[in-house]
Amino acid sequence: MIDLRSDTVTKPSKEMLQAMYEAEVGDDVYGEDPTINKLEKEFSELLGKDRAVFMTSGTQSNLSAILSHCGRGEEMIVGNVYHTALDEAAGASVLGGIAISTIEVEEDLSIKDGTIKNAVKPDDPHYPISKLLCLENTSQGRAIPFENLKRNHAEAKEMDLSIHLDGARLFNAIEDLKCEPKDIAQFADSVSICFSKGLGAPAGSILCFPENMEHKVRRQRKILGGALRQVGVLGAACLYAVKNNIKRLKEDHERASFLAKALNPYHCKKNGKDLDSFTNMVFFEPIEKKGSDLFSFLKNKGIIISKPSPETRLVMHLNITDEVLNRFVKTVKEFYGD
Repeated sequence: MIDLRSDTVTKPSKEMLQAMYEAEVGDDVYGEDPTINKLEKEFSELLGKDRAVFMTSGTQSNLSAILSHCGRGEEMIVGNVYHTALDEAAGASVLGGIAISTIEVEEDLSIKDGTIKNAVKPDDPHYPISKLLCLENTSQGRAIPFENLKRNHAEAKEMDLSIHLDGARLFNAIEDLKCEPKDIAQFADSVSICFSKGLGAPAGSILCFPENMEHKVRRQRKILGGALRQVGVLGAACLYAVKNNIKRLKEDHERASFLAKALNPYHCKKNGKDLDSFTNMVFFEPIEKKGSDLFSFLKNKGIIISKPSPETRLVMHLNITDEVLNRFVKTVKEFYGD
């Protein structure tokens, strides 16, 4: 079965499973899991932050950060299409009593200069207290450029806001921008990274932040049910992923670029624009409004995609080889009679 729905669908390799089997473990609630301690230390140094804490998921990591930056009656400002605004069940509001104020993003999904300042509320009892700016990189596969992040950072700090970066696919952004993790992380107070997306681990995220946030972060993780015991078995998978699966992200980006060119004749062009790729993703809208038919045709051929409505996201990951990709393109051509 070929699965192009997401880079979260990968399964651990034999080598990763062996690393998990051999993991040295301890009780992480007591701070005694050596594998997790190693992972947290490596990532705090990698991102130039004082501390890091292992989390069970990206949503838990983002929410722990938001709840540590904000309190009840306070407000987070976030791009209207970002994950923390749309895809995390409004946890900041539901569990934290935090207002979510969304702002429009540019075509490249970055936040326009000046919009942060305009979104900050006056110091007035009628309004929540603007406290936090939530950024995202990558966003829907797009790597947000340095200059945009730098401007957002300066504007947020001018307005006395803290900054959290949802960097679930941060290493895809790093590959695209040809930079180091610290180059991006410097523009946020806290940064979340996911190991179960392009890096291929079965679960796990990490939150990096300044030293004065650690007590709050660990408390929030506990409240959210994320304080685990011998979790080094997952930490070992994450360490393996970091060591072995970061450099190969370049292959995912190259395959996404190839796929966009191959599917361009079958793409419903908007404003005359050809189909393009964004890091490891292609957003494809089948021509002739045949999304449902294509979905069923591919499924019968052993290929899974998200059902087009009318667009679908095709995601490259470590299970997508050149042979697999060529089979997918060949099957789409067969559907259209080519």
